[in-house]
Amino acid sequence: MKLFKSKLANRLAIAKTIGFVFGLLGFFLMPVVFNETDLMLRFAFLAWYTTFGVIIGLFGIMKKHPVINMPTPFWFRGIFMGAWLNFVLALFMYDRLVLLIQGTTWEGMSPFWIILEGLVIGLIIDYFATKFGGEGKELLK
Repeated sequence: MKLFKSKLANRLAIAKTIGFVFGLLGFFLMPVVFNETDLMLRFAFLAWYTTFGVIIGLFGIMKKHPVINMPTPFWFRGIFMGAWLNFVLALFMYDRLVLLIQGTTWEGMSPFWIILEGLVIGLIIDYFATKFGGEGKELLK
């Protein structure tokens, strides 16, 4: 699947599109799953997962970790970056996520479950971005 002349732009477009699709899914499913969601929060999640895709797409340049010189296959990159990004999201939106969960039947659950969501979405994004867009230094040529 070739969208652009630049391989990096191609990978970023694929990752961003998949992130946008997950954002749209969240945008439309949030009012169904959670009782009280405002439009601003729904748009925030749409923008978050679009940005999420771009960041994971950019990390496809590194096939080896620059500090510890360890190979980073797509599944490691996707899982690690997805979990990390949603961990940061959980830290910033902890109070808001607690309020969302309190309005459901999932009483007592931790907002940090969103990390698992990020792990799965990150893996999916990086898999398709790598499969159709490539990875490593050849993206920079």
